[in-house]
Amino acid sequence: MGQHFLVDKSILQSIVEAANLKPDDVVIEIGPGRGVITTAIANFVSKVVAIELDLQLSVYLDKIFNNFPNVNIINEDARKVDPKMLVGDAEYKVIGNLPYYAALPIIRGFLEANNKPKIMVVMIQKEVAQNMQASSGQMNLLSIAVQLFSNPEIIAYVPPKAFNPQPKVTSAIVKLEVFKKPILNLDSLDEFFKVVKAGFSTKRKQLKNSLSNKLNISNIEAEKLLLEVSIDPKRRAQTLNLKEWGLLYNCWSLNYKNVDIKSPRQN
Repeated sequence: MGQHFLVDKSILQSIVEAANLKPDDVVIEIGPGRGVITTAIANFVSKVVAIELDLQLSVYLDKIFNNFPNVNIINEDARKVDPKMLVGDAEYKVIGNLPYYAALPIIRGFLEANNKPKIMVVMIQKEVAQNMQASSGQMNLLSIAVQLFSNPEIIAYVPPKAFNPQPKVTSAIVKLEVFKKPILNLDSLDEFFKVVKAGFSTKRKQLKNSLSNKLNISNIEAEKLLLEVSIDPKRRAQTLNLKEWGLLYNCWSLNYKNVDIKSPRQN
């Protein structure tokens, strides 16, 4: 299934240390592969729930960890699991060497779950990690989606030779300190991301034009919306910080959400 198995023990140690594991911790591991990380963390914590999509690997792992009463192997797709079904209301941490094709939906799924993890320590593609950690001026939809729920930190970069078989890209270990609730006070996550996606829909255009095109309001309305929250209508989406996106969304939600015309409103 295109998996790359971690073989570098120093990288394994970095992952374990970043998770700051305690004896009473509950860990959900994503993509245990051949069980290298699983073995390391099972000796530290009270419970490990390892989610492996590959059926053959799941059967293999069941045999390997048959004598580990604190390890539970689950043959599921981590993009579709509900953490509450795995650990109930217990606090937990997430550790994983994520498959590149599924990394983003897996991360967002856990960050947006009702029972969120305390910490996520995941291995992902270098460029994706850098996007997660991006600051104002370089932010994109991924940066906002991650930083709304967590504080991302790149712990280390991982060369291809740390895996077998070797991938064609460099990876990164990222630690996400997860907030108990989103950093912004929003009445609807779906509607918030509707506005953010509208802003990023045409990256090189001025924000007023992007918002006008996707939110079905006139340029005049879009410019007025931006000015009401002290954002220059000529700016581009990537220059806004999270606080500005929150102000923009809340103003749109309060005053413009139900405007469904391409002409200025009449007072």
